[in-house]
Amino acid sequence: MRRLLFTNGTVFDGTGAPPAPADVVVEGDRIVAVGIGLDGDDAVDCTGRTILPGLIDSHVHLMIDGLDPLGWLHDPFSLQFYRAATSMRKTLDVGITTVRDAGGADLGVREAQRRGLVKGPRVQIAISMLSQTGGHGDPWAASGCHVPIFVPHPGRPAGVVDGTDEARRKVRELVRAGADVIKIATSGGVVSARDDPRHGHFRDAEVAVIVEEATSAGIPVMAHAAATDGIKTAVRAGVRSIEHGIFLDDEAVELMVENKAWLVPTLIAPHGVVRAAEAGAAISEHVLEKAHLVIRAHRESVRRAIEAGVRIAFGTDTGVTPHGRNLDELALLVECGLTPAQALRAATREAAQLLGTTDLGTVEPGKIADLVLVDGDLSEVDTLAERVRAVYQGGVEV
Repeated sequence: MRRLLFTNGTVFDGTGAPPAPADVVVEGDRIVAVGIGLDGDDAVDCTGRTILPGLIDSHVHLMIDGLDPLGWLHDPFSLQFYRAATSMRKTLDVGITTVRDAGGADLGVREAQRRGLVKGPRVQIAISMLSQTGGHGDPWAASGCHVPIFVPHPGRPAGVVDGTDEARRKVRELVRAGADVIKIATSGGVVSARDDPRHGHFRDAEVAVIVEEATSAGIPVMAHAAATDGIKTAVRAGVRSIEHGIFLDDEAVELMVENKAWLVPTLIAPHGVVRAAEAGAAISEHVLEKAHLVIRAHRESVRRAIEAGVRIAFGTDTGVTPHGRNLDELALLVECGLTPAQALRAATREAAQLLGTTDLGTVEPGKIADLVLVDGDLSEVDTLAERVRAVYQGGVEV
């Protein structure tokens, strides 16, 4: 098997060690050596560049590309799958080689990438978000119409459930449909029409049975949780990650630390709502008000969580914002207290640990050779996306 040598570069390995000059050798789809003075059959000159692990976005929506409510109403049903293929390519182009789709993508999307039918990041799927009636995932509108963002189909069950029996059955349906993770909404949200992100949703028993069923299937639970009460309910029940975490108080932060729960901040998401409205998207006044409401509280909560030592994994809610702009999140994480190196570790090793992908996330022997070559200084995270020069997935340049 031929050895591919990445030489003359600096390696940011994602383990916590500072960047340092080193060579990386790849055989097949695996890293086999990292060090100085290595050799190979073919060489990639990395002079002036840093070699990073493939980046991981823990919260995306591949089936949409920016907020466009009217477009979703009028687009042909199958167009979303073609859009996903384009979104996957945009994601790969900025160095993100793995994503967790937090709702929308079904088993076919995951399989299309795995089988090489489309180029894109490796995909974990939640398929549909579980929501109570009147919750973040309920598509009912005041007109009486039902206007879902993700129309149910045979591979994407509807997600509105009430009570423990309905919740248990729906988790089993999602597992049957191929879900890698179960997503629930334990609070209201921003882009949904008839709920409030400050209100907790689902009762303790409902969340407990969801976690029980997911655990029995060997998969974790992620929670859309903006409201303080919704965050606490999720963490106490054993949910693995809190998505957004907009209204954290000290008790919620302490619970997250004690239970080793992850926070996936998605700081760019409410900004995306505001920008979409400014660009002319048909965003309701109520939704826009909620976006403005949460932005300041969101940053303060993430800052509090970072100071307390809550585990942070990189995630963006991209789809709410346009694909290919994912790395804008890095600068916001730095503003909230992470160093640039910590923000990059949140997008590599930490995100890999959250997703349970132990063979990704670092540049070490034995790991899958997902690698990104970047020009210039890694500390300038606000310009990182435009300095990506090559992306390798499993040792193959993509």
